[in-house]
Amino acid sequence: MDGVPDAVLLLGPTACGKSALALALARALPIEIVSIDSAQVYRGMDIGTAKPGAAERAAVPHHLLDLIDPAEAYSAAQFVRDATAAVAQVRSRGRLPLLVGGTMLYAHALRAGLSDLPPADPQLRARLAARGALAGWPALHAELARVDPATAERLPATDSQRIQRALEVFELTGTPLSQLQGRARPSPLRLATIALLPSDRRTLAARIAARFDAMLAAGFLDEVRALMARGDLSPELPSQRSVGYRQAWAHLSGATGFGEFRAAALQATRHLAKRQTTWLRSMHDATVLDPFDAAAPATAARLLERLSG
Repeated sequence: MDGVPDAVLLLGPTACGKSALALALARALPIEIVSIDSAQVYRGMDIGTAKPGAAERAAVPHHLLDLIDPAEAYSAAQFVRDATAAVAQVRSRGRLPLLVGGTMLYAHALRAGLSDLPPADPQLRARLAARGALAGWPALHAELARVDPATAERLPATDSQRIQRALEVFELTGTPLSQLQGRARPSPLRLATIALLPSDRRTLAARIAARFDAMLAAGFLDEVRALMARGDLSPELPSQRSVGYRQAWAHLSGATGFGEFRAAALQATRHLAKRQTTWLRSMHDATVLDPFDAAAPATAARLLERLSG
């Protein structure tokens, strides 16, 4: 990129060390951190999202954490709006916004721009959810394949959230989601991207397991019990479909034993990391660093110094 960007994205798969690297960089450079995490926006979901704690937030300003209640929904369009505002605020203080996270849909929306998609229709969503529960999501996936084969091809037949959204968009507009997504408005920001791509999948898998066990030791299941006890949440809400939370709901509802719960959560997290890595490899303009390379922090610091102008 020519010139100084508005912000820098630091992206990587879950448990690769993004947050630790961002904090280390912020100790050396005038940086504020903007979260790119679709689960950390929810209040009361702290342990299972690896949300920065009070000490980390006191050391470095963080943005886009604890924005909404878990009963509410949050979209990529809301993220772009909120992230753009946060970047402007950080820049007004003469500091560099470092956007850190692994929600690649949000990162893609910020990098490539947003399509003009209709807002959610709660009644239509409820009807689609009821049909999915009755007929099974593979049946609705087959329906999607008839009206929007391009979107259906890239979605697993069990991805209820995205199948529901694609059918919702088609019913509201009469146009396939895949066509509307090809008409994106350009991003309002000039961005540089650092992609953390781990060199060793086994090391990443071990880090995923260690981090999840640390979450369990810190009280993750008690956190989910508290969410369940509210009475107004369900495992079908976007917040509770987050990796780890979905599996914890099943376990605490009696559907799985502890060992099965832990194995399912780890498998879901590894699959998430694989999808995140696929997204990152498609970002051909990104500067790629190996987070397991001891030289990565120094390399990232030099890059940010240069991009800061």
